[in-house]
Amino acid sequence: MGPRMLKHNTYFEGGVQSVGFERNGSRATVGVVDTGEYRFGTDAAERMTVVSGELWVRYGDDADWVRYPSGATFEVAAKSHFHVRASSPAAYLCVFL
Repeated sequence: MGPRMLKHNTYFEGGVQSVGFERNGSRATVGVVDTGEYRFGTDAAERMTVVSGELWVRYGDDADWVRYPSGATFEVAAKSHFHVRASSPAAYLCVFL
């Protein structure tokens, strides 16, 4: 797989950046969330794993925040949205289900 197979994504004026790839028909991204709070929408269901640091996640606008430390995994439903908050930069792996 050469570099042309990789797709760089930048969101929120650089606050979240990722590199996406496809392998054996599965799509995934690896990325970094900088300090801050961000709202994402989903097309496909996603499984997120915190690789380094920690993320706080809120599923919907009125839900409680849930802490996910390094090594933790969470899933987000298709056609939904979620909020992510980081108090310091955190790395993640996102696999599209």
